[in-house]
Amino acid sequence: MTRPTIATPFPPPPGARAYALRTDRGEFAVVDSPVAAGVEPRGVALLLPGFTGSKEDFHRMHAPLAVRGYRSVAVDGRGQNESDGPVEDESPYAQVELARDVLAQAAALDAPVHLLGHSLGGQIARAAVLLDHSPFVSFTLMSSGPGEISESQKQRVKLLHDALAVMSMPQVWAAILAMGPPEEVGGPAHGFGKLDQMRLRWLNHKPAQLLATGRQLYAEPDRVGELAAVPLPMHVLSGARDDTWPVPLLDAMAVDLDAHRTVVPGAEHSPNLDKPLPTAHALADFWDRSH
Repeated sequence: MTRPTIATPFPPPPGARAYALRTDRGEFAVVDSPVAAGVEPRGVALLLPGFTGSKEDFHRMHAPLAVRGYRSVAVDGRGQNESDGPVEDESPYAQVELARDVLAQAAALDAPVHLLGHSLGGQIARAAVLLDHSPFVSFTLMSSGPGEISESQKQRVKLLHDALAVMSMPQVWAAILAMGPPEEVGGPAHGFGKLDQMRLRWLNHKPAQLLATGRQLYAEPDRVGELAAVPLPMHVLSGARDDTWPVPLLDAMAVDLDAHRTVVPGAEHSPNLDKPLPTAHALADFWDRSH
């Protein structure tokens, strides 16, 4: 079925389409990049962004994945950027509800899926895999650790929560800018576009989504033991430096999961933005072995 392309202030990269993916749990904004012309299709990847992030965080990886034979579909989760969600009611953002959204997204793609979650997206993806691993052929945790975030990141999330309790989203954005670069003071991660696009993405996020998922990052239990029992090929990928989950913690998690491990030189918490080409190649190499 041909899906209508949506008008968006966040243009997709060349060759990709932006549209609303229809699922049994509503519509989700996606960027869908097909396999490159003349390349044999090797699989489909579903890419989940992190806290305050969006589907645009994967823009720079679509083209290298397409050349390797992978259709890649990056999605805004419920209440993220261009996907709708309640403004004040936090209950639809409970982790189990977001996990069910992921299962619905995978079902709508109607193909076996290589699942990847970045940071918060990794923890939501993990919850989906623990609910039902059958739609997936592999699972990659990108810069996403075994449990709660580091103490320094907890302080950043707390600052954001305190601000959202007393200020509007535009007021919080102005406060973030007054403190310094947004990615350094608890605001949206750097990367996909100019400051006006980052501001619009911030304003598109639903406050209830930020509040609910921020609390999840604060209190996420270690579920590595549960995940280790899931019969899927697993991959732990990160940059060489990470302030949210220290790299040695990610190393140990990979051992506990018997997972393939990739450390991307020169990258930090967002390898997809810092070093998209080696990150895409590492993913495709892993997926090639996971069929």
